[in-house]
Amino acid sequence: MAVIEDVRPLGSQLERSYEVYVRGRLKFRVKQIVYVAFSLDETVMEFAFPKEERADLVASNPGTFAMPAPSDLRFHWVRADLAALDPTEARELVVDAWRMVVPQKLSRAYDLAHPHGPR
Repeated sequence: MAVIEDVRPLGSQLERSYEVYVRGRLKFRVKQIVYVAFSLDETVMEFAFPKEERADLVASNPGTFAMPAPSDLRFHWVRADLAALDPTEARELVVDAWRMVVPQKLSRAYDLAHPHGPR
């Protein structure tokens, strides 16, 4: 079972990333692009994810993943029940979402510095 504190340190550790609160919700950004957001009660993590792949992700595990709100369907976005994720999986989703909003050279540098994935 993952909780927000399992992934929160990544908001500061990933290059160019920072955390902000918007209307009481914790979000991770690179510049002005939000790549992860948490619900007010911190039970749902929304994150950047390729639009073309999200239906398959949701279908593969509908107890864990869900489509974004109708108003967010135009964005590269999906939702996850944090309690249904293990901490390692939650961190990997955060890093993958971050990869979508940073230059590839930063993503490659991260891989070199963290050959075993996010910890």
